[in-house]
Amino acid sequence: MSDIVKKIKENMGIKNNYLVPYACRDEESYRFKSVIDDDFRTPFSRDADRIVYSLSYTRYMDKTQVFSFNNNDHISKRMTHVQMVSKVARTIGRALKLNEDLIEAAALGHDLGHVPFGHAGERILNRISLECGEGYFNHNVQSVRTLMNLENNGLGNNISLQVLDAIMCHNGELELQEYRPKKKTKEDFLAEYEDTYINPNAVKNLVPMTLEGCVVRVSDIIAYIGRDIEDAIRMGVISEEEIPYEISSVLGLTNGQIINTINVDLITNSLDKDYLCMSDEVFNAIKKLKQFNYDYIYSKANSKERLELYEDMFKKVFDKCLNDLKTNNYEGHIFTIFLNDMAEEYLNNTSDERKVIDYIAGMTDDFLVSEYNNIIEDKR
Repeated sequence: MSDIVKKIKENMGIKNNYLVPYACRDEESYRFKSVIDDDFRTPFSRDADRIVYSLSYTRYMDKTQVFSFNNNDHISKRMTHVQMVSKVARTIGRALKLNEDLIEAAALGHDLGHVPFGHAGERILNRISLECGEGYFNHNVQSVRTLMNLENNGLGNNISLQVLDAIMCHNGELELQEYRPKKKTKEDFLAEYEDTYINPNAVKNLVPMTLEGCVVRVSDIIAYIGRDIEDAIRMGVISEEEIPYEISSVLGLTNGQIINTINVDLITNSLDKDYLCMSDEVFNAIKKLKQFNYDYIYSKANSKERLELYEDMFKKVFDKCLNDLKTNNYEGHIFTIFLNDMAEEYLNNTSDERKVIDYIAGMTDDFLVSEYNNIIEDKR
């Protein structure tokens, strides 16, 4: 390594001198595959770049956040959400003197495993996965699988353990008043990862190994809870007047107000602590707002007929792809679009059913619809 590269590397890592003692430092980063360290980027910054340049990151742009099949260009997509999580999380991380590079990488990669049509699609793919003996399907676990086993033509992107762990443990569906990191070894991480496929409660019990991972987890909630309200108002699902005063008087009404209120509360209550925490008032308001969103937004985002259509789409595409594999139909799209470019390591160590699940999980909304329509047309 030349002297100039060493100098640049020192400049890139100078932030480590200002981190609090309980932050995760760059030298703590661990990768499952060894690398030649001739890169002047910090390890976690390199992870963030690999994630942004990945094909699965590109597909965020056409994946549902909450509302599908709408013609409003201002309604959030999955791409919008992960960028908001990154921004919220980095703000918190900087204020608390944590490792922003680790935070950014985990935030940008946390939803790579999300399937077409958001959580509605995830529930359907979970049922399919269980029915075919491949265990439970969870989008956060699939995000890890995407980076470890699917990207780079099935060789993986060799992302650091701390980033993978933060992604796996990001579950924004479970709000907590306190977030305390849990020390882990690489063996602990892999055991937790494997357990999610066989234990229905495993995902609910995951705790990040770093404080940065805790920041990403809480930022997931902060980023969507207010934006989903604004999207619902734009879609005419609710009106601003319907938000209970006991919530708005604490958090505010707009997305900006809600994010700022929670951020300020979280930062001021977590400063100089080795864990994150919120005040009783703000935490209780978040719980109430989240329940309001479930009752008045998420439960109304898809009609019964729409959900039945999604079910038919996933099942027909799954059956078609699996049949193509079993009959060696090499002209099928699962070969020409997905498997033909995958490494032997992936092809030889993956069941046919898991290959189809991986393929469908990586699809955008429009591509799943296209594949479904092709099947319908062929049957006419």
